[in-house]
Amino acid sequence: MTKPKTRFRPLDGILLLDKPHGLSSNQALQQARHLFRAEKGGHTGSLDPLATGLLPVCFGEATKIAGLLLGSAKAYETTAVLGLTTDSDDADGLALLERPVPSLDAATIEAALAPLRGTIRQRAPIFSALKQGGEPLYAKARRGESIEAPERDVVVHRFDLLDQDGPRLRLHVECGSGTYVRSLVRDLGEALGCGAHVATLRRLWVDPFRAPRMFSLDELRELAAAEGESALDACLLPIEEGLSPFGRVELDSDAARRLGQGQSVHCEPGEDGLVAVFARSGPCLGLGQRRGSRLAPQRLFRWAANPLAEQAAPQAG
Repeated sequence: MTKPKTRFRPLDGILLLDKPHGLSSNQALQQARHLFRAEKGGHTGSLDPLATGLLPVCFGEATKIAGLLLGSAKAYETTAVLGLTTDSDDADGLALLERPVPSLDAATIEAALAPLRGTIRQRAPIFSALKQGGEPLYAKARRGESIEAPERDVVVHRFDLLDQDGPRLRLHVECGSGTYVRSLVRDLGEALGCGAHVATLRRLWVDPFRAPRMFSLDELRELAAAEGESALDACLLPIEEGLSPFGRVELDSDAARRLGQGQSVHCEPGEDGLVAVFARSGPCLGLGQRRGSRLAPQRLFRWAANPLAEQAAPQAG
């Protein structure tokens, strides 16, 4: 029998998905989107198929803030295997070079970790989503083209040894946007003189979701089968949860209406920059740009044009 076509629906909110091993981020997103029947969806930063853990998925109007979450700090736990380098810098790649692993104590490993903290210059893996000439590097690499992977400055807040079991190192990483854990492990292996690759990788958190309640795809399927779609919807966070790092500005009904029409309005003075804007006793309207006591619309949600209308309120929460 032909599988019935999914009937999508408007749905707004953020799902903290525990991405499974073996799926790309886009594959995981599409499975979640079909499960929720969400008309529109996007994710906030790719995880490799090998990786598991937190993948914030944005449905509906939440996709408007996905780019903000892409630039957030992140934390990972990874297992590095010393003595073998691969073309992808992880266990999914082809072996390139095997070398003996020297006797290593914690002090020696710490000495190699230390230069990889702070603001560092990092060369991306050749199998990465970075684009050259409008095409991802991984597409060029799969065709066997010669690639000079780009270097860029990244910030590594923590890169610590948690445990050592022979050639396997369990490591904790906290880093800023654009940092490749595979590259950190590769460079650590070179500093130790034996090479290394990532065997396992799990994303623990992404700002502002530091203690996330994640849901696996299997858990969501079981919940939908047992309790129905309303139980799925209860797993979504309201969009404003993704805006918690920003300052908050509340507007009266008249100012909220005018902002929703694209006009700048008066607000309480504060630090210049992006702020989360709320209608007083109403929903989050989106993001505004504050300069002194003036507030200009920056990225507004669809209900901002009529913020007090009950039918315009976000559906998740």
